Order: sequence, then C-alpha cells, then structure tokens
Amino acid sequence: MKYSLIIILLLFVSPVFAQQITKDKKLIQFSGIITDVDSNTVVPYVTVTNLSNKDQRYGANYKGFFSFTAFPGDTIMYTAVGYKDLILPIPADINDTKYTALVKLKSEIINLPTVRVYPWATVEEFTRDFMTMKIAADDYAIAMRNLSKESISGLMVTLPRDGAEIQGVNFRLNHFNSVNKNMTQTNPLLNPFAWGKLIQSITEGDKSRRSDN
Repeated sequence: MKYSLIIILLLFVSPVFAQQITKDKKLIQFSGIITDVDSNTVVPYVTVTNLSNKDQRYGANYKGFFSFTAFPGDTIMYTAVGYKDLILPIPADINDTKYTALVKLKSEIINLPTVRVYPWATVEEFTRDFMTMKIAADDYAIAMRNLSKESISGLMVTLPRDGAEIQGVNFRLNHFNSVNKNMTQTNPLLNPFAWGKLIQSITEGDKSRRSDN
C-alpha cells in the first residue's frame, strides 16, 4: 500500500514539474536555409530531425527552406542523400521568439568498386560461345578482303558521297558549262535548211522512181 501511494504521488507531481520546465523554456520559431558548403547552392528536401524532442522530423522544401517550433538549446540533425550528416544545437541564449540559421552541408563522395558486366549468365553459355567463336584472319588477309573488287563495289553502292567528292563533281560541271556556254545545240525541227534538204531528198526520190517506171 505504501508503494502504491508513492507511485500515485509521482504521477501527480511529474506534470507539475513538466509545466514548470515548459514555462522556463520558451518556444521559438526556428527557421533556416540549407546550402552546399562548396557551391553555396541550396540543398532541397533535407530531413531535419529534432533529437531533443523525441526525434521529431521535419522536411525542407525544394528551395532548402525549413521552419518549425523548438526550444533554445535543442539539438538538430540534418540528413540528405549524398551529404554527410550534420548535428548542430540551437543557441541556448536566444531572447527573441524566432531564430534563423544558415546551415551548410558537405557533400559525401563515395568511391564504388569497379564492376565488370559479362554478357554470359553462366559458365556453360561462355563455353558454348567460345567454342563457336570464329577466329579472325591475320592483317594481310583482312586487307586483301577489304581491297577486293567485290568489297569496293559494295562500298561504292552503299556509302554516301563525302564533301570532297561532291565538290569535285561540282567543279567539273561548272568548268564544262563555262567552256561550252557559247556552243548551244539547236533543234533540227526549227532549222529551215534542214527542212529544205529533206524536201529536196524527197523530190529527188520521186524523180528517180518515175524514171525507173
């Protein structure tokens, strides 16, 4: 019975002490901007944890800004992907109802080991591909095959013209046109002398056929 009374007294007294501590410590509006320590650019979406208030978590926005209520002297931890964790306390000697801090995080560089990715899932697949692999010819055989008539003919059909070849063709066409610009070819149907020769040949043919008859 004695211990039960002591427990009941403690339950009644503890809220009183908590209220006295709360009255002594005034709440403040704690705000801040989180930036990178090297580039001074904002770090978005940082998790801000109040370790002194049952690990209460808050989140900074995409501009690196955060704001929440806390007590002076609370310990705050800042965590973000790609950055080292930072723990900073709020100053205890704050007389105002608000406090603004500029928090700088340092990027964390992690060197990952080199990973080689092979196209074979099992050793059996590698063995099968290795046994069916075609061994390449020597340099002389490769050069002779690439310089053969069939290979060059195929390249001439499939490969597009480069700039130098197009420039050479245009140069030859321009040279031919400039040399033969005064040599115009006339239409024989519009030549009266050609028509005269045609009529003369027709009449001479008629005369030769009449003399034969």
